Amino acid sequence: MKIAVLSRNKNLYSTKRILEAGEQRGHEMVLLDHMKCVLVIEQGRPHIYFNGKEVTDINAVIPRIGASATFYGSAVVRQFEMMKIFTAVESQALVRSRDKLRSLQILARAGIGIPKTAFASSPKDKDIDSVIENIGGAPCVIKLLEGTQGIGVILADNQKSAKSVVEAFMKLEANMLVQEFIAEAKGADLRAFVVDGQVVGAMKRQAKEGEFRSNLHQGGSAKVITLSNEERATALKAVKKLGLGVAGVDLLQSSRGPLVMEVNSSPGLEGIEGATGIDIAGKIIEYVERNEFNKPGE
Repeated sequence: MKIAVLSRNKNLYSTKRILEAGEQRGHEMVLLDHMKCVLVIEQGRPHIYFNGKEVTDINAVIPRIGASATFYGSAVVRQFEMMKIFTAVESQALVRSRDKLRSLQILARAGIGIPKTAFASSPKDKDIDSVIENIGGAPCVIKLLEGTQGIGVILADNQKSAKSVVEAFMKLEANMLVQEFIAEAKGADLRAFVVDGQVVGAMKRQAKEGEFRSNLHQGGSAKVITLSNEERATALKAVKKLGLGVAGVDLLQSSRGPLVMEVNSSPGLEGIEGATGIDIAGKIIEYVERNEFNKPGE
């Protein structure tokens, strides 16, 4: 097969691993920077150009699209879909998962546990206290909707500091969520890596001393774990509801069961492969193989 990986940087660990895994299984792997793709839309013949040449003979696509490139990146994925080419992450699922508010609404409607969350559009001064109180008061977590890798996530210890953070974000005209703080998680979360409806690896991430964000990019550490049946079921249901073929599900262990913090449509491979020793990149290639080789009529 000829498999295209949509990524802006060939030197990223996840990109390199997927390219290597595909080549090891005998596939022709090509790297396409989605931001340099030109989409040509015409009746009956959608096509894509990259570096001045038409992209042809692609059997499948593996998107590795960063949050800042979601709009154009999802349009490129959609164009491949119009060309009847299989993609490991569908365009609509990518957009759905990147919208933190929308994804939480979908998960809540499906009965999946999430931290209690409030969202308001430019609340007035008197309403800020109400927004914070609606999620149980301080301490609470305030998140930028566009934040990634723990950036733009702040823990406010008391009502006064929470109000100050919300006001500061408001002045920046930034969209934010206010969420309850799950103290019993003790600065740790679980990352379940799901491929094609199966949990293929899981790790527990622990925040460093004096930090509450467990993201590895923020200095957190990781170790392999075995998920409980409830945690596994929650992760799989969350991924299914968002329609993702490949995803990382971040869970908090709370007194009322596992809570989904976020579902990532382009989860990094370095942390999960390092913690578990599992060839996650190979699992993604196997997923692509199953869908390409089992097409109806072939």
